[in-house]
Amino acid sequence: MLNIILKRLGLAIPTLIAVSMLVFVVAHLAPSSPVDIIAGEKATPEQKARLAHEYGLDRPLPVQYGSYLWNIVAHGDFGRSFSRSQQPVSEMIKNDFPVTAQLALQAILFALIIGLPVGVFAALYHNSWFDRLAMSGVVAMVSVPSIVLGPVLVLFFAVRHPILPVSGWDSPKYTILPTIALGSRTAALMARFMRASLLDVLRQDYMRTAIAKGLSKGQAVWRHAIKNSFLPVLTVIGNSFGALLTGSFIVETIFQVPGIGYTSIDSISKRDYAVIQGMALLVALIFTVVNIAVDVLYGVIDPRVRSQEARA
Repeated sequence: MLNIILKRLGLAIPTLIAVSMLVFVVAHLAPSSPVDIIAGEKATPEQKARLAHEYGLDRPLPVQYGSYLWNIVAHGDFGRSFSRSQQPVSEMIKNDFPVTAQLALQAILFALIIGLPVGVFAALYHNSWFDRLAMSGVVAMVSVPSIVLGPVLVLFFAVRHPILPVSGWDSPKYTILPTIALGSRTAALMARFMRASLLDVLRQDYMRTAIAKGLSKGQAVWRHAIKNSFLPVLTVIGNSFGALLTGSFIVETIFQVPGIGYTSIDSISKRDYAVIQGMALLVALIFTVVNIAVDVLYGVIDPRVRSQEARA
C-alpha cells in the first residue's frame, strides 16, 4: 500500500509544477493586466509603469515564474491579491475553501444517497417500469448542466414558491439549493454506472454458483455483487468529487456562495494573477490527492490490486 502512495506522489510533483507553469503563462497572456484594472482608464503610461514596477510585473516572465515558484517552495507564499488590498492568497484560501469543501461534500453525499440506490434497484429490476423511469431521469439530469439547473431551482423554489433562500451561506437551509444544483448530475452519473456495473456482475458465473450453493439472491447480491460492482463506481466518485469542486465555481456564482469558486471568477475578471494561480494550484492538488485516495481504496477493497502493485 505504501508503494502505491509513494509512486503516485512521485508523479504528482511534476504534474503540479506543469499545472503551475501552464496557468502562470496563460494568465499573463490575457490582453490586459492587473495594472490596467487598478490604475483605471485615465491613468497615464508613467503611472502604469510605476505600478507594474511596484508589483514586479515589469520583469521577464521566466524571472517572475521562478520567483513565484521559489516563494511557494521555500516559504509557502502564494503571493498577494492585487485587487484585495494585498491580502495573502493563502489567507483567502483559508477563509474561502472551507465553504467550497462543505458544498462539494454535501453534493457528493447527496449524489451517493440518491444515485447508488437508484442504480442498484434499476439493475435488480432490469427492464421493469422502475428501471425505465430511473434511466429516463438519469438521461435528463446528465443532459442538464448546473448553470441551467441552478436558475430553474431558483425560479421554482424561491420566486414562484418562496420556500428557500437563493443567496448567502448563513444557515443549513441556504445550502439546499446549491447542493441539489451541484450534485444532481453526479447522482445521475453514479446511478448509470452503478446499474451498468451491477448488471455485469449479476451475469457472472460466480453469482450463479453462490446461489446454487444455497445463498438467496438477496444474500448473494449483498455479499458479493455490491462489493464487486462498486469498484468502477469508486473511480467515478473520486473524479466526481474533484469535478464538484471546480463545478462549484458556477453554482457559487449563481447562489452567491462565498467560496473559492466565487473568488476565482471575481479574480479572473480583475486579472488578479496571484489569486488565479493559487486557486488553480489548489484545485490541481485536490484532484491529485483524490486520485491517490481512490487508488488506495482500490487496494483496500480489491486484494488483486495490492498483489499487482507488489509484483510491479
